[in-house]
Amino acid sequence: MKVMKDLKISKKKPSYPINSMLNNYLDEYNRNTRVAINYDDLLRFQGSITVYDKDDKDTLWIRVYYSEFDRAEIDLSLKKVYTTLHSDGNEKTIPFLNVDAVDYCTFGNSKPFRVKIRNILNDNYTYFYVKKADASRVYGLELEHMLSPYNLNFMVHKDTLIEEHIAGIPGDEFIENMLDDCTASEKSQIAKEFVKFNERCMIRLLGDMRSYNYVIVPTHDFDHVVFKIRAIDFDQQSYEGKFNVYRPQFFKENLKMVELVSEKFQKESIDQYKIEERSIVAKRMISYNDRIEALINCMINDEISNATHINLLKSKIYDYTLDIEFKKSKNMGGILKNALAYVKRNYEGVNTKNF
Repeated sequence: MKVMKDLKISKKKPSYPINSMLNNYLDEYNRNTRVAINYDDLLRFQGSITVYDKDDKDTLWIRVYYSEFDRAEIDLSLKKVYTTLHSDGNEKTIPFLNVDAVDYCTFGNSKPFRVKIRNILNDNYTYFYVKKADASRVYGLELEHMLSPYNLNFMVHKDTLIEEHIAGIPGDEFIENMLDDCTASEKSQIAKEFVKFNERCMIRLLGDMRSYNYVIVPTHDFDHVVFKIRAIDFDQQSYEGKFNVYRPQFFKENLKMVELVSEKFQKESIDQYKIEERSIVAKRMISYNDRIEALINCMINDEISNATHINLLKSKIYDYTLDIEFKKSKNMGGILKNALAYVKRNYEGVNTKNF
């Protein structure tokens, strides 16, 4: 695996509104819902303090506080959102819920609010996020839901996006503090997962997967630990023109992962894992055929990037695949449609059933 010294992307991706066609799609697949609070409501905070981690490092989140007048209304609304996101919206559980904290992050494009909800009967707690709805991110979430091994729970209401928390160890923290202590077998498994994660991001054009934009999820299985890699940021879905932005191996923040792959595998093994991931993605595409087709149709009729990025990306992917269909693409939706068709076509060509 190759890695570049640095890979620069656009400093600020514009937020793209959800158009009527995408809104109809969200209705069709039960992603649209009425929520009791909007993103702008949470911006009415009166003060804040910096949130530090256990090592006293600035997390880039601030804990916000609301006036006494606003607090009761906002707390109740956030509890209602929680019951809708995680249950059937039944409000009987609301007396047993407490909003422990509302944090705000000014770093990144989406400027999310992170809400910590605790069950006062047993002290179990969870998080969810309230963000400004952005079409790019909605496309990214839906594609992750269909093409990755993980289901995603989110809701949209007008210009507000509610997302379930994705649990895991932040990639940058894992690489810095835990990777070196892993066993040889665990490192080999992590390297395999990174190859597959890299391939999956490239296929579905999910960009900017630096180490702080994905998490490592350890799961105990009998006598060993299984590690998985999950994306947690979907703002850079089909926006950038540089093809390498969609390949995590080319970010300097992932250098230790790339070195691990090079240390553990020869080219033949890397190619094997790439083919495995392409096959799995192709199977998911076949399984979700109608839904993916509907989503891609929305993308084709939407504006989620600019002409410079579109022309550069379709040219670079053509150089990579030599598939003339990419040169005919008119927008990012068309490029992604051709990318998925390319993967599916090659999978079906290799896996033709013989009776």
